[in-house]
Amino acid sequence: MTLVVFDLDGTLLNKQSRISSFTADTLEMMRARNIRYTVATGRTLQAAVGPLTHHHFVLPMILKNGAIIWSPEEARYSHHHLLTRQEVWHVLAAFTLNELTPFVFALDDGYRHALYHGPLRSRSEEKLAELFEAERSLPLEPLSKLPEEVRVINVFSLGTLTAVDRVRASISGESHLVAYSGVAIHEPELGGRSTKDHALHWIDIHHSKGSKGNAINHLRSELEIDHVIAFGDGDNDLSMFQCADEGYAPQNADPALLDIADKIIGHHDEDGVAHFLRERFDLN
Repeated sequence: MTLVVFDLDGTLLNKQSRISSFTADTLEMMRARNIRYTVATGRTLQAAVGPLTHHHFVLPMILKNGAIIWSPEEARYSHHHLLTRQEVWHVLAAFTLNELTPFVFALDDGYRHALYHGPLRSRSEEKLAELFEAERSLPLEPLSKLPEEVRVINVFSLGTLTAVDRVRASISGESHLVAYSGVAIHEPELGGRSTKDHALHWIDIHHSKGSKGNAINHLRSELEIDHVIAFGDGDNDLSMFQCADEGYAPQNADPALLDIADKIIGHHDEDGVAHFLRERFDLN
């Protein structure tokens, strides 16, 4: 049986972070043909549910870049790879040494996500906190309130390329940790159309076993899948492409993903995934 796996931001969703009507119709066609599909995203459960509501995403969902898997039918996390207390403090120390404000994502009250953060130092960080709290429904708490026995999924931050690279280097020798990074949305305070060297970058650190690729392999076994088709646009999708039988990247994807994709498809804001699916499965 075939399973189609979608990344969300920059892939299945448009620039408004929504599923367009054309893509929604395509998903309905897939469901009518009994073609199974799910998501593999860096989002939390609360953040992922919004754009997916009413589009029949009923299979286990890969969240937080593979650190956790949510089973909608059972209303529980069926699989997870969390950071130990020692790993969390190591990452926090690396962030502090490089003047990066940590955003610590944790599991709270069974299945809900909570976010703990250090002092916000810039308008960019304030806007990020507002995004997490308002649009993605994450309760925010200061880092000083981080519980002793907290269950941490990942640690995220924004900063300069130099600071991000230093943090990546500081954990590169630890096989149990993995860091994803990229260019964040350019902010006016950074001079608008910034160059790569001056742009604001993001970094996201997880347990190394909590990858999209490992999560897909888990679903292969759980759902008895023999063929996986993956769609993604960022470096956190590399492991997914490496374990999938077919991997497709939209035009807007990172160069590293474009290089290994079986085919480059249309832009995410032009229903590239949906157009390809209609051709791939002869849905028209």
